Amino acid sequence: MQRVDAESQGQVESLTDGEDGAQEPEFKPLTREEAQQWRASQPSFSLWRLVVAQLLVGLAAGALAGLLTQSAPVVWSVLYGAAAVVVPSALMAYGLTSSALSRLLAGYAQAAFAGFLLWEGVKVLLVVAMLWSAPWIVPGLNWLGLLAGLVVVLKVYWFGFWIQARRANQNS
Repeated sequence: MQRVDAESQGQVESLTDGEDGAQEPEFKPLTREEAQQWRASQPSFSLWRLVVAQLLVGLAAGALAGLLTQSAPVVWSVLYGAAAVVVPSALMAYGLTSSALSRLLAGYAQAAFAGFLLWEGVKVLLVVAMLWSAPWIVPGLNWLGLLAGLVVVLKVYWFGFWIQARRANQNS
């Protein structure tokens, strides 16, 4: 609900009532010093750690598929599905962290976001190309194995977010 207060010279004040009828406090932007202090208190997150975790989970999924199925085509399919996530993620991590252009534009939010979108587009196109070419690259391709490898490695993102949230709560 919004209301115009005559005493505040026509400024719009936003009021929201909670379930108990109490008003929520008004949003207060952080000062530069407060923002720097908040950033310093947040745990750092490495894209490369995430890529390594994806690689390890993909290799473990391939080993587990080998133990359970005793079938080489299934193992290669699982590993290729994992690679369809790991290789594009590694390329994106490289593009976001290693290019001189990324470092140059790091201070400009819009340019950094555009760089992120560019590398995300490259990543998606590479995933599509890898999945499209899978029947020609993996002999005796098992689509269920490929999908299993792909999904298991994609879940590493959620695991990474969970770990990051736990670290942030422990530091609070």
